[in-house]
Amino acid sequence: MRSRTPDRLCAEAVELAREAAVEAAHPRPVGEHLGTVVDGDRVVTHLFACREPGYRGWHWAVTVARASRAKLVTVDETVLLPGTDALLAPQWLPWSERLRPGDMGPGDLLPADADDLRLEPGFSGEDAPPPNSPLAADEEEPPLPRPAELGAIADELGMGRPRVLSRFGLHTAADRWEEEFGPKAQMAQSAPASCMSCGFLVPLTGSLRQAFGVCANEYAPADGRVVSLAYGCGAHSEAAVMPKPVRPPEPVVDENRVDAMPLHDPPPATDEDADGAGNGPDGSGDKAGGRSGGESTDGDSGSTSAPGPDGGPATG
Repeated sequence: MRSRTPDRLCAEAVELAREAAVEAAHPRPVGEHLGTVVDGDRVVTHLFACREPGYRGWHWAVTVARASRAKLVTVDETVLLPGTDALLAPQWLPWSERLRPGDMGPGDLLPADADDLRLEPGFSGEDAPPPNSPLAADEEEPPLPRPAELGAIADELGMGRPRVLSRFGLHTAADRWEEEFGPKAQMAQSAPASCMSCGFLVPLTGSLRQAFGVCANEYAPADGRVVSLAYGCGAHSEAAVMPKPVRPPEPVVDENRVDAMPLHDPPPATDEDADGAGNGPDGSGDKAGGRSGGESTDGDSGSTSAPGPDGGPATG
Protein backbone atom coordinates (compact mmCIF):
# COMPACT_ATOMS: atom_id res chain seq x y z
CA MET A 1 0.00 0.00 0.00
CA ARG A 2 1.37 3.39 -0.97
CA SER A 3 2.23 5.79 1.80
CA ARG A 4 0.55 9.19 1.69
CA THR A 5 3.51 10.79 3.49
CA PRO A 6 6.20 11.84 1.03
CA ASP A 7 9.71 10.64 1.55
CA ARG A 8 11.71 13.39 3.27
CA LEU A 9 14.82 13.14 1.15
CA CYS A 10 12.83 12.93 -2.11
CA ALA A 11 10.63 15.85 -1.11
CA GLU A 12 13.67 17.99 -0.33
CA ALA A 13 15.29 17.30 -3.74
CA VAL A 14 13.66 20.36 -5.34
CA GLU A 15 16.87 21.73 -6.85
CA LEU A 16 17.76 18.34 -8.33
CA ALA A 17 14.34 18.15 -9.95
CA ARG A 18 14.63 21.74 -11.20
CA GLU A 19 17.97 21.03 -12.86
CA ALA A 20 16.41 18.08 -14.69
CA ALA A 21 13.44 20.25 -15.80
CA VAL A 22 15.75 23.06 -17.00
CA GLU A 23 17.79 20.58 -19.00
CA ALA A 24 14.64 19.19 -20.65
CA ALA A 25 13.13 22.63 -21.33
CA HIS A 26 16.32 24.21 -22.69
CA PRO A 27 16.44 26.92 -24.02
CA ARG A 28 13.04 27.87 -22.55
CA PRO A 29 12.92 28.84 -18.87
CA VAL A 30 11.18 26.82 -16.19
CA GLY A 31 8.68 28.44 -13.84
CA GLU A 32 8.15 28.23 -10.13
CA HIS A 33 7.76 25.07 -8.09
CA LEU A 34 4.06 24.15 -7.91
CA GLY A 35 4.18 21.26 -5.42
CA THR A 36 4.82 17.56 -5.01
CA VAL A 37 2.85 14.38 -5.63
CA VAL A 38 3.50 11.10 -3.82
CA ASP A 39 3.70 8.26 -6.33
CA GLY A 40 4.84 5.51 -3.95
CA ASP A 41 7.34 4.57 -1.30
CA ARG A 42 10.41 6.80 -1.74
CA VAL A 43 8.99 8.07 -5.08
CA VAL A 44 7.96 11.73 -5.38
CA THR A 45 7.07 13.88 -8.41
CA HIS A 46 7.93 17.58 -8.38
CA LEU A 47 5.79 19.92 -10.48
CA PHE A 48 7.13 23.11 -12.13
CA ALA A 49 5.28 25.72 -14.17
CA CYS A 50 5.86 25.69 -17.93
CA ARG A 51 6.83 28.94 -19.63
CA GLU A 52 6.75 27.51 -23.15
CA PRO A 53 4.59 29.70 -25.50
CA GLY A 54 1.48 27.87 -26.63
CA TYR A 55 1.47 25.48 -23.65
CA ARG A 56 -0.91 27.30 -21.36
CA GLY A 57 -1.84 25.20 -18.31
CA TRP A 58 0.97 22.68 -18.83
CA HIS A 59 3.64 21.84 -16.22
CA TRP A 60 6.90 19.97 -15.98
CA ALA A 61 6.73 16.80 -13.88
CA VAL A 62 10.09 15.47 -12.56
CA THR A 63 9.92 12.19 -10.69
CA VAL A 64 12.72 11.43 -8.21
CA ALA A 65 13.31 8.28 -6.18
CA ARG A 66 15.84 6.57 -3.93
CA ALA A 67 16.59 3.00 -3.09
CA SER A 68 15.77 1.41 0.25
CA ARG A 69 18.21 2.43 3.00
CA ALA A 70 20.00 4.73 0.51
CA LYS A 71 20.40 8.46 0.96
CA LEU A 72 21.17 9.29 -2.69
CA VAL A 73 18.15 10.65 -4.59
CA THR A 74 18.15 10.19 -8.39
CA VAL A 75 15.97 11.46 -11.21
CA ASP A 76 13.60 8.84 -12.58
CA GLU A 77 11.90 10.72 -15.49
CA THR A 78 11.01 14.21 -16.75
CA VAL A 79 7.86 14.82 -18.72
CA LEU A 80 5.63 17.73 -19.78
CA LEU A 81 2.05 17.10 -18.70
CA PRO A 82 -1.20 19.06 -19.23
CA GLY A 83 -3.13 20.47 -16.33
CA THR A 84 -6.86 20.76 -15.79
CA ASP A 85 -7.12 24.01 -17.82
CA ALA A 86 -4.46 23.14 -20.41
CA LEU A 87 -4.91 23.87 -24.09
CA LEU A 88 -5.18 20.46 -25.77
CA ALA A 89 -5.46 19.28 -29.35
CA PRO A 90 -8.69 17.56 -30.46
CA GLN A 91 -9.00 13.89 -29.67
CA TRP A 92 -7.37 11.75 -32.32
CA LEU A 93 -9.70 10.03 -34.74
CA PRO A 94 -8.89 7.53 -37.48
CA TRP A 95 -8.92 8.91 -41.01
CA SER A 96 -12.10 7.02 -41.87
CA GLU A 97 -13.96 9.02 -39.18
CA ARG A 98 -12.25 12.35 -39.89
CA LEU A 99 -13.11 12.34 -43.57
CA ARG A 100 -15.93 14.66 -44.60
CA PRO A 101 -17.74 15.17 -47.94
CA GLY A 102 -15.64 17.36 -50.19
CA ASP A 103 -12.27 16.39 -48.65
CA MET A 104 -11.26 14.21 -51.59
CA GLY A 105 -8.80 15.79 -53.98
CA PRO A 106 -7.05 14.78 -57.21
CA GLY A 107 -4.95 11.68 -56.65
CA ASP A 108 -6.57 10.75 -53.32
CA LEU A 109 -7.77 7.18 -52.75
CA LEU A 110 -10.72 6.23 -50.55
CA PRO A 111 -11.03 2.45 -50.35
CA ALA A 112 -14.35 1.11 -49.09
CA ASP A 113 -14.34 -1.33 -46.18
CA ALA A 114 -15.16 -4.95 -46.81
CA ASP A 115 -18.13 -4.68 -44.43
CA ASP A 116 -19.39 -1.34 -45.74
CA LEU A 117 -23.13 -1.30 -45.15
CA ARG A 118 -23.71 0.80 -48.24
CA LEU A 119 -22.59 -2.03 -50.51
CA GLU A 120 -23.63 -5.60 -51.09
CA PRO A 121 -22.22 -8.35 -53.30
CA GLY A 122 -23.09 -8.12 -56.98
CA PHE A 123 -23.39 -10.83 -59.59
CA SER A 124 -20.13 -11.26 -61.45
CA GLY A 125 -20.48 -14.94 -62.42
CA GLU A 126 -17.47 -16.04 -60.36
CA ASP A 127 -19.58 -18.19 -58.00
CA ALA A 128 -21.61 -19.81 -60.78
CA PRO A 129 -20.89 -23.54 -61.22
CA PRO A 130 -19.26 -24.70 -64.47
CA PRO A 131 -21.69 -25.70 -67.23
CA ASN A 132 -20.83 -29.43 -67.08
CA SER A 133 -20.72 -29.77 -63.28
CA PRO A 134 -23.36 -31.75 -61.34
CA LEU A 135 -24.46 -28.59 -59.58
CA ALA A 136 -25.30 -26.95 -62.87
CA ALA A 137 -27.31 -29.99 -64.00
CA ASP A 138 -29.51 -29.87 -60.89
CA GLU A 139 -30.42 -26.24 -61.36
CA GLU A 140 -33.38 -25.37 -63.53
CA GLU A 141 -32.49 -23.01 -66.30
CA PRO A 142 -34.73 -19.93 -66.34
CA PRO A 143 -36.13 -18.75 -69.65
CA LEU A 144 -33.64 -16.61 -71.50
CA PRO A 145 -34.62 -13.00 -72.13
CA ARG A 146 -34.55 -11.47 -75.54
CA PRO A 147 -31.13 -10.20 -76.74
CA ALA A 148 -32.33 -6.60 -76.60
CA GLU A 149 -33.11 -6.97 -72.89
CA LEU A 150 -29.82 -8.54 -71.84
CA GLY A 151 -27.91 -5.27 -71.56
CA ALA A 152 -30.54 -3.52 -69.47
CA ILE A 153 -30.98 -6.50 -67.16
CA ALA A 154 -27.24 -6.91 -66.72
CA ASP A 155 -26.80 -3.27 -65.75
CA GLU A 156 -29.76 -3.40 -63.39
CA LEU A 157 -28.45 -6.49 -61.58
CA GLY A 158 -24.90 -5.18 -61.40
CA MET A 159 -23.41 -7.97 -63.47
CA GLY A 160 -19.68 -7.62 -63.85
CA ARG A 161 -19.32 -5.60 -60.62
CA PRO A 162 -18.09 -7.22 -57.40
CA ARG A 163 -20.38 -5.04 -55.25
CA VAL A 164 -23.46 -2.94 -55.87
CA LEU A 165 -25.39 -0.38 -53.84
CA SER A 166 -27.36 -1.97 -51.02
CA ARG A 167 -30.83 -0.96 -49.87
CA PHE A 168 -29.27 0.87 -46.95
CA GLY A 169 -27.01 2.73 -49.37
CA LEU A 170 -30.00 3.67 -51.51
CA HIS A 171 -31.91 5.04 -48.52
CA THR A 172 -28.97 7.06 -47.19
CA ALA A 173 -28.31 8.52 -50.63
CA ALA A 174 -31.97 9.41 -51.08
CA ASP A 175 -32.10 11.12 -47.68
CA ARG A 176 -28.94 13.08 -48.47
CA TRP A 177 -30.16 14.24 -51.88
CA GLU A 178 -33.62 15.14 -50.62
CA GLU A 179 -32.19 17.23 -47.80
CA GLU A 180 -30.44 19.65 -50.18
CA PHE A 181 -32.71 19.50 -53.23
CA GLY A 182 -36.01 18.29 -51.84
CA PRO A 183 -39.47 19.73 -51.25
CA LYS A 184 -38.42 21.33 -47.93
CA ALA A 185 -35.72 23.48 -49.52
CA GLN A 186 -36.32 27.23 -49.52
CA MET A 187 -36.06 27.36 -53.31
CA ALA A 188 -38.73 24.68 -53.68
CA GLN A 189 -41.12 26.52 -51.36
CA SER A 190 -41.29 29.51 -53.74
CA ALA A 191 -41.12 27.59 -57.03
CA PRO A 192 -44.04 27.88 -59.49
CA ALA A 193 -44.04 24.12 -60.16
CA SER A 194 -42.14 20.93 -59.26
CA CYS A 195 -39.41 19.21 -61.23
CA MET A 196 -41.79 16.39 -62.17
CA SER A 197 -43.32 18.59 -64.89
CA CYS A 198 -40.09 20.33 -65.94
CA GLY A 199 -38.69 19.65 -69.38
CA PHE A 200 -35.09 19.94 -68.14
CA LEU A 201 -35.38 16.89 -65.86
CA VAL A 202 -33.43 13.77 -66.88
CA PRO A 203 -34.91 10.74 -65.06
CA LEU A 204 -32.72 8.19 -63.32
CA THR A 205 -32.85 4.45 -63.89
CA GLY A 206 -33.75 1.74 -61.43
CA SER A 207 -35.81 2.20 -58.30
CA LEU A 208 -34.60 5.78 -57.78
CA ARG A 209 -36.40 6.79 -60.96
CA GLN A 210 -39.63 7.05 -58.98
CA ALA A 211 -38.33 9.88 -56.80
CA PHE A 212 -35.24 11.51 -58.36
CA GLY A 213 -33.78 12.86 -61.54
CA VAL A 214 -30.92 15.04 -62.78
CA CYS A 215 -31.38 18.73 -63.57
CA ALA A 216 -30.09 19.76 -67.01
CA ASN A 217 -30.88 23.48 -66.92
CA GLU A 218 -27.67 25.51 -66.93
CA TYR A 219 -29.43 28.48 -65.30
CA ALA A 220 -30.91 26.46 -62.44
CA PRO A 221 -29.16 26.28 -59.04
CA ALA A 222 -29.19 22.46 -59.22
CA ASP A 223 -27.71 22.08 -62.70
CA GLY A 224 -26.01 18.68 -62.97
CA ARG A 225 -27.24 17.63 -59.51
CA VAL A 226 -29.64 14.92 -58.42
CA VAL A 227 -32.94 16.54 -57.44
CA SER A 228 -36.14 15.23 -55.97
CA LEU A 229 -39.19 15.18 -58.21
CA ALA A 230 -40.89 17.36 -55.58
CA TYR A 231 -38.14 19.99 -55.81
CA GLY A 232 -38.59 23.09 -57.93
CA CYS A 233 -37.07 26.44 -58.80
CA GLY A 234 -37.79 29.55 -60.83
CA ALA A 235 -36.02 28.11 -63.88
CA HIS A 236 -38.88 25.67 -64.56
CA SER A 237 -39.42 25.12 -68.27
CA GLU A 238 -43.10 26.08 -67.96
CA ALA A 239 -42.72 28.81 -65.35
CA ALA A 240 -43.71 31.65 -67.71
CA VAL A 241 -44.17 31.82 -71.48
CA MET A 242 -42.84 35.18 -72.62
CA PRO A 243 -44.84 36.72 -75.52
CA LYS A 244 -42.91 37.39 -78.67
CA PRO A 245 -42.19 41.07 -79.35
CA VAL A 246 -44.35 42.75 -81.99
CA ARG A 247 -42.38 43.34 -85.16
CA PRO A 248 -43.22 46.59 -86.98
CA PRO A 249 -44.09 46.34 -90.70
CA GLU A 250 -41.41 46.93 -93.26
CA PRO A 251 -41.20 50.60 -94.42
CA VAL A 252 -42.75 51.35 -97.86
CA VAL A 253 -40.65 53.65 -100.10
CA ASP A 254 -42.24 55.25 -103.24
CA GLU A 255 -39.37 55.30 -105.73
CA ASN A 256 -41.46 56.69 -108.69
CA ARG A 257 -42.09 60.14 -107.23
CA VAL A 258 -39.38 62.74 -106.91
CA ASP A 259 -39.77 65.49 -104.36
CA ALA A 260 -37.81 68.69 -105.02
CA MET A 261 -35.98 69.67 -101.90
CA PRO A 262 -34.34 73.13 -101.69
CA LEU A 263 -30.67 73.11 -100.91
CA HIS A 264 -30.86 76.38 -99.00
CA ASP A 265 -33.63 78.00 -96.98
CA PRO A 266 -35.22 81.19 -98.59
CA PRO A 267 -34.16 84.49 -97.02
CA PRO A 268 -36.67 85.93 -94.57
CA ALA A 269 -38.96 88.75 -95.84
CA THR A 270 -38.31 92.33 -94.59
CA ASP A 271 -40.59 95.41 -94.18
CA GLU A 272 -38.95 97.23 -97.17
CA ASP A 273 -39.73 94.36 -99.49
CA ALA A 274 -43.34 94.47 -98.36
CA ASP A 275 -43.68 98.28 -98.98
CA GLY A 276 -42.06 98.27 -102.45
CA ALA A 277 -43.69 95.20 -103.77
CA GLY A 278 -45.92 97.23 -106.21
CA ASN A 279 -43.44 100.10 -107.21
CA GLY A 280 -41.78 100.40 -110.67
CA PRO A 281 -38.16 101.05 -111.48
CA ASP A 282 -38.51 104.80 -110.89
CA GLY A 283 -40.19 104.27 -107.57
CA SER A 284 -43.61 105.31 -108.83
CA GLY A 285 -46.20 102.66 -108.65
CA ASP A 286 -49.78 102.48 -109.73
CA LYS A 287 -52.11 104.56 -107.67
CA ALA A 288 -55.70 103.95 -107.01
CA GLY A 289 -57.78 104.63 -110.17
CA GLY A 290 -54.62 104.85 -112.47
CA ARG A 291 -53.45 102.48 -115.27
CA SER A 292 -50.13 101.50 -116.77
CA GLY A 293 -49.08 101.05 -120.40
CA GLY A 294 -48.79 104.76 -121.37
CA GLU A 295 -52.37 105.62 -120.52
CA SER A 296 -53.03 108.94 -118.81
CA THR A 297 -56.03 110.42 -117.19
CA ASP A 298 -57.22 113.91 -117.75
CA GLY A 299 -57.97 115.28 -114.45
CA ASP A 300 -60.23 118.08 -115.82
CA SER A 301 -62.46 116.26 -118.26
CA GLY A 302 -61.99 112.79 -116.98
CA SER A 303 -61.44 111.53 -120.55
CA THR A 304 -58.78 109.17 -121.62
CA SER A 305 -56.36 109.97 -124.47
CA ALA A 306 -54.32 107.41 -126.38
CA PRO A 307 -51.04 108.04 -128.27
CA GLY A 308 -51.16 108.91 -131.96
CA PRO A 309 -49.51 107.12 -134.83
CA ASP A 310 -46.40 109.29 -134.63
CA GLY A 311 -46.02 108.77 -130.92
CA GLY A 312 -47.57 112.16 -129.98
CA PRO A 313 -50.63 112.63 -128.07
CA ALA A 314 -53.84 112.25 -129.92
CA THR A 315 -56.64 114.69 -129.55
CA GLY A 316 -60.14 113.61 -129.28
